[in-house]
Amino acid sequence: MSTGFARVPAAGRYLIANATVPEALVETDASLPAAGDGLVSTEIEIDGTTIAAIRAPTDTPAGDLPVLDMDAGMAWPGFVDMHTHIDKGHIWPRRANPDGTFMGALNAAEADRVANWSPDDLARRMDFSLRCAYAHGTVLLRTHLDSIPPQHTTSWPVFSEMRERWAGRIDLQGVALITIEMAENTGVIEEISALVEAHGGMMGCVTYMVPGLDGFLDTVIAAAARHGLDLDFHSDESQDPGQRSLAHVAEAVLRNRFGGRVVCGHCCSLARQPEEEARRTIERVAEAGIAVVSLPMCNMYLQDRHAGRTPRSRGITMLHELAAAGVEVAVASDNTRDPFYAYGDLDMLEVFCETVRIGHFDHPFAMWPQLVGAAPGRILRRPDRGILRAGTPADIVLFRARSWTELLSRPQSERSVLRGGRPIDTTVPDYRELDDLFESA
Repeated sequence: MSTGFARVPAAGRYLIANATVPEALVETDASLPAAGDGLVSTEIEIDGTTIAAIRAPTDTPAGDLPVLDMDAGMAWPGFVDMHTHIDKGHIWPRRANPDGTFMGALNAAEADRVANWSPDDLARRMDFSLRCAYAHGTVLLRTHLDSIPPQHTTSWPVFSEMRERWAGRIDLQGVALITIEMAENTGVIEEISALVEAHGGMMGCVTYMVPGLDGFLDTVIAAAARHGLDLDFHSDESQDPGQRSLAHVAEAVLRNRFGGRVVCGHCCSLARQPEEEARRTIERVAEAGIAVVSLPMCNMYLQDRHAGRTPRSRGITMLHELAAAGVEVAVASDNTRDPFYAYGDLDMLEVFCETVRIGHFDHPFAMWPQLVGAAPGRILRRPDRGILRAGTPADIVLFRARSWTELLSRPQSERSVLRGGRPIDTTVPDYRELDDLFESA
């Protein structure tokens, strides 16, 4: 059992002293001294399971509180991972992607779903994924669930059971995932929407340029409005600049005056389009109030992959430009050890590190730490998550690293994760636990 490096005082009330925090991830009325490049110095008072106060560090902490001295090490709020696929997670040993391409991933995942996705298979792999995310410090996670009939009647009850089982450890949100062409059958859309509403989820589709796209979008948006569902789309996961469905989603949201929250994930082709066209799309996305989540690791793996050819594109959407236009942006894990991404462990620090390297989200770091905390928390209607603020749960991830170059240079495997002010076991589960699921392979 590992609880990280921090020796947390046994008392229910104590002080995390001499800590360094990303300024973008802390809210306090106190004036916190700058520690360089978007970092500030602080001390955090813990009272039981809650953050009681955040203030400027003092040479002599007030009162008789026991002290955890961070020696300038970093303290982050628990992570928010807003786009995952834990129903697909960890199927790689029995259903690998034969060539690493997007089409190879689609075909392999569909074959595995049809052959293997029983309630027990789903539950075991979902639970394994959540144990990984929990050990790394995630507190809120949204997963997309393949909901092409008849899979929806299996996956959603399992998800609801998992959400109940994990209550108090990771808050779970679910999104139905179907292809946009399914909206041609309004009865199917109504059935799925009603099931999603019954399970407290959200509606979603994969959108791309197909005949009838605008009408299909209207059908899905109308169903979401009837059932009081937010929307979360996969849009334009492609290097083809002709894939422009993001612009169509924005127009549909505006045309239907949809009042719910809308998220579009991936949006890769936006970065391949002419600058003026991309600018117009970004303006409409901002006007429609759509949030955008990028999945850098998965899209780097899948996008622009051709045998024997070095990839030319990074697969990341125009997050800098979207944020500058006032669009709420975030990054997330996406797939984990499945045909869409052979790697990953639902570790949002890894996602942040790779995002910084891939997308140049540094020099200055400024607001960018929000991408894995406060921003997705707001997008998911949980502004209490991904932020250090008095009155919120004392769910904090502690690192020995004192600066960005220290944090991003090593995996930070010795991190300490506090939940309700107490350290948890940060030992990740052993892959061997799932071996019997793959015996037939």
